[in-house]
Amino acid sequence: MASFVDRVVLHVSGGTGGHGCVSVKREKFKPLGGPDGGNGGNGGDVILRVSAQTTTLLDYHHAPHRHATNGGPGMGDWRGGKNGETLVLPVPDGTVVKTKDGEVLADLVGEGTEFVAAAGGQGGLGNAALSSQKRRAPGFALLGIEGESSDIVLELKSIADIALVGFPSAGKSSLIAAMSAARPKIADYPFTTLIPNLGVVQAGDVRFTIADVPGLIEGASEGKGLGHNFLRHVERCAALVHVLDCGTLESDRDPLSDLAIIEAELEKYAVDMSYAGADGEVVPLNERPKLVVLNKVDLPDGKDMAEFVRPDLEARGYRVFEVSATSHEGLRQLGFAMAEIVKAARDAVETAPPKVAPPVLRPRAVNETGFRIRREEKNLEPLFRVLGEKPVRWVKQTDFTNEEAIGYLADRLAKLGVETELFKVGAKPGDTVVIGEDDGVVFDWEPTMMAGAELLATPRGTDIRIADIGDRPTRSQKREEQIERREAKAAARAELEAERKAGIWTESVSRRRAQPVKESTLDTGDDD
Repeated sequence: MASFVDRVVLHVSGGTGGHGCVSVKREKFKPLGGPDGGNGGNGGDVILRVSAQTTTLLDYHHAPHRHATNGGPGMGDWRGGKNGETLVLPVPDGTVVKTKDGEVLADLVGEGTEFVAAAGGQGGLGNAALSSQKRRAPGFALLGIEGESSDIVLELKSIADIALVGFPSAGKSSLIAAMSAARPKIADYPFTTLIPNLGVVQAGDVRFTIADVPGLIEGASEGKGLGHNFLRHVERCAALVHVLDCGTLESDRDPLSDLAIIEAELEKYAVDMSYAGADGEVVPLNERPKLVVLNKVDLPDGKDMAEFVRPDLEARGYRVFEVSATSHEGLRQLGFAMAEIVKAARDAVETAPPKVAPPVLRPRAVNETGFRIRREEKNLEPLFRVLGEKPVRWVKQTDFTNEEAIGYLADRLAKLGVETELFKVGAKPGDTVVIGEDDGVVFDWEPTMMAGAELLATPRGTDIRIADIGDRPTRSQKREEQIERREAKAAARAELEAERKAGIWTESVSRRRAQPVKESTLDTGDDD
């Protein structure tokens, strides 16, 4: 079984941030030490890094799920939690990172190139970091946020300068073995290579890499055979070399028909245009420089066939080389011709002016709130969905088992302007409000939840705006009760004033206390 994998689906997730700590400093003779809860540590990132020691994606094929380390929770005495360790995944040079929909996220070329595949979650703040002049001893802390989670596709596109293409058993692997130190599988019976082979060739002062594509057949561009799966490996090559078998024993094949079939398949193959090279453009395969190699001229029939088809190929404009991988005939001339094309391609890249996109500065709009409210309808009832990076993140950081934490969330949302915007879009008390998408937090909107929890003299961890929320009077009810109390006090004062004017309260209190108490006759029940 081949141990080469060039496409995998990788499931990555960053570490979860640690929760903040709720703690109060307690020392002898210091009863009011203040909050000392530390912050939680951030979760670790998942990073893809190009490594020269990695040549295949086989490890990720067997273990596609990768998760970074979580951050540690905060502790008392202002001790912060430990940050999660970054998970570095080595990938081969030439790996392209895509989404499942085919969108290119990164093209990793060059030793040490990195891409953050999944960022770690942010750690929660402890109550020491949440304290202020008005909220001196918070009884809550913020929770850590989960790290990013995504499914990405890794595709390997080999970094090679020259690509060898041709039918199975045309001698591509034999050429690589004869021209370089690579040792691909070679046998004296027909078979096709299952993995691309790479070899380094030195021609004069030019060093370049050649790669072969597993045998192409007619219909490869439509997915037939194995060649279509590996055509992506030639997308980075500067030139193509057609290896034609002049010693084939099949009666229905000849070098000219083989070349026509391969050219047709390269014409149909759609090069991935979603990424570009150093010059910002991608050249289709059929438009790149080409060389034609007539292989196996060491055979008597092969030599005759090469002499027969060579004039026709040269008439079409091809540079033709008669070679033999067995006797090494013509390999030196072929190597220098390849080096000439590679050197010209490299010089063109070095002399081409770099295309640098001008920086675009987009300042924040004056009326930008950082969130938006979308009106929906559910079960014939209005529903208002609050979307935005800050509101969603604040909800994830809130401990909904702590009343003071809920009040702090209400303060933050009110300060951001969420309540004002809900009024503008037509929300009414009792309407359903959701913060976030499908997994968002749902609550019944109560506009009396005003900001200013730091002014409430309540025990830590409690909020009078949250406690007994079902019996809590509304603002209008409080106003009516206040008016009723004022009217009752005014009526009582008027009644007392009327009694005083009528003379009911003219008697002195001291005189009434000085009057003797009347003795009452007690019935003892005696007859005599």
